[in-house]
Amino acid sequence: MAERNVYQVADWNGQSGERWVAYQVRLDAMMAVFGLTAIEAAAPAPGERVLDVGCGAGASSLDLAARVGAGGQVLGVDISEPLIGRARALAPQDTPVLFQVADASSTELPEGAFDILFSRFGVMFFDDPTGAFAHMRRALKPGGRVAFVCWRGMAENDWVRLPMGAIKGILPPMAPPDPEVPGPFSFGDRGRVARILTAAGFTDIAIAPFDASIPFGEGGTRDSAIDDAVKMTLEVGPLSRALADQPDDIRARASAAVRAAFADRPGERSIIIDGAAWIVTARNPAS
Repeated sequence: MAERNVYQVADWNGQSGERWVAYQVRLDAMMAVFGLTAIEAAAPAPGERVLDVGCGAGASSLDLAARVGAGGQVLGVDISEPLIGRARALAPQDTPVLFQVADASSTELPEGAFDILFSRFGVMFFDDPTGAFAHMRRALKPGGRVAFVCWRGMAENDWVRLPMGAIKGILPPMAPPDPEVPGPFSFGDRGRVARILTAAGFTDIAIAPFDASIPFGEGGTRDSAIDDAVKMTLEVGPLSRALADQPDDIRARASAAVRAAFADRPGERSIIIDGAAWIVTARNPAS
């Protein structure tokens, strides 16, 4: 396993994983419309078997399980022990879903066992995405389907654009992320996604833009919803990393600037922001 991926595993089994568990309800609400749209693209049928990659706290796995029914099976895998623990706790008894702490890019998977390879924002972090998809493709039946949702560019997604824009002049400018480096926006280039899937052996690749207004933070009043959105931004995501080693006065200035940015957005019990993603589908060749 590459050094960067080791760091990610450690991070998701430490502070990042614990914070995502703490904000699980709000984060799942934020991503729900994207996940459900990708599930519609996957079109799971009763009795099918699904591999859910980067399943987090299991919301997408449970939605998939409801589609495949008692005769089907969903295997949700994630590198984060805290998130898999949360997924197991949330799964009702007798639901046809299993959760496993594993890196889907390298863990042993049963060959030709799944009808669908699915992911809700879980496939952008592989050190070797082509190798990862080639490995996962072997777990699909001939003719099996792929459907996943991934973020488009940072500039199109308010959950990063707003806070990072707000801190200009408070923190030194940050270099834009290398599009080839694993991260939430590493699949923002449609052409790169197509090249990865083609090189991994998939066919019938389709990549469609999907935009949605999404709730960010929550509260009983608008002010408390804004406060929650700011707190979540300071603890989860790129801004939390940018501020990790900053003194209290810088953190206070950044917090005030981010609050002002969110206050310009509509919403009462949640702040409504814009999100932009790709819905990607492909197929494992039939032979």
